[in-house]
Amino acid sequence: MSDILKSQVEARQKLWHEAKAIVDGAEAEKREMNAQETERFEKLTAEIDQRKAFIDEYQTIAEREARAAQAAEGFTVASPASSDDNATLRRLAKGEIRSFEFGAEKRAGLTPSTSGAPVPTSFYDQVVMKASTVGPMLTTSKILNTTSGEIIQVPSVSGYSTGTITAAGSAFSESDPTFNSFVNLAAWKYGYIVSVARELVEDTGVDLLGFIADQTGIGLGKSVNAALTTGTGTTQPQGIVTAASSAVLGGTGVSGAFTATDLINLVYSLDTVARRQPGAGFQMNKTSIAAVRSLKDNYGRFIFDPALSADKLDLLLGYPIYENPDMASPATGAKSVIFGDLGSYFVRTVGGIKLDRSDDYAFANDQVVFRASIRLDGALPQASHVQYFKGAAS
Repeated sequence: MSDILKSQVEARQKLWHEAKAIVDGAEAEKREMNAQETERFEKLTAEIDQRKAFIDEYQTIAEREARAAQAAEGFTVASPASSDDNATLRRLAKGEIRSFEFGAEKRAGLTPSTSGAPVPTSFYDQVVMKASTVGPMLTTSKILNTTSGEIIQVPSVSGYSTGTITAAGSAFSESDPTFNSFVNLAAWKYGYIVSVARELVEDTGVDLLGFIADQTGIGLGKSVNAALTTGTGTTQPQGIVTAASSAVLGGTGVSGAFTATDLINLVYSLDTVARRQPGAGFQMNKTSIAAVRSLKDNYGRFIFDPALSADKLDLLLGYPIYENPDMASPATGAKSVIFGDLGSYFVRTVGGIKLDRSDDYAFANDQVVFRASIRLDGALPQASHVQYFKGAAS
């Protein structure tokens, strides 16, 4: 870890301990925080968020520099289609080709997303990396890539096989799993267009690949993450919140706020197998994360633990917290927190990211227009593996 990054992590830790001291002091005197303490606590938590944003941005820049260094050393990726994406993108921008599908060469199959993936090098991976900074759904989910877009079915199990003790020479008893109805995954299309000044296309010194990848990642990432979080499942993917099963209902008269006990109950409402999966964790938005920071359990211990290094996530009750801007804020009747095996959620993608160009759309402004699109769907076959906290109705 660089000295700059280390200093930011240490400063964030110091701010967090100062914020905890304010809460501890008020509780020791058996009172609520006064106006001055509340103002100071809010300033500290805001600065904690700012430090975290700086750490994330610094890591992004470092990853870009690593990619540039690899390219300079003659590094090439295994796929011939992605090894020269920059040249392909410039050919597309200059009109030498009219359309290209980045990432289409990826092998169809199931790919579990992890936070420890190698540094991305292709255009497709740069887009996905940028989209993951907008929201976590392409990070925490299992990705199923197919070459065509017909509906596919994913099994859902309601009962598992059970082994029994068997005497020597005796026949084994049969125990088959019980299946629910299959979950269908379609291929909804998401896309956007972006205009680029012709000078950016013609000037070879401009990082056109990085610029288009960033714009595509943000443009597609926002809409895709929203759909995979709260989509209805009718004319769009079924979001993880929509598909999750109910678990904990908040108290009345608190406008949907949760307590430490609520979150502890949410964790242990899940069965042991799902709770111990590597993908187990929380998702909530920044408002909920801010509220979590001041919560204590019945023994006076904070249930929130800030990350001790830049490459780690903050923890809640020992599980990672993923900030998802498309989660609802605490409110009456709102599903503001989910917990469970987030890797149980399937995201089905078709091929790669298709990029098309047009010289006519913004001809008067001398701009080249790119159209980016991706086809995908999402569902949670095992609904019991993810559960939510919901604010009381009144």
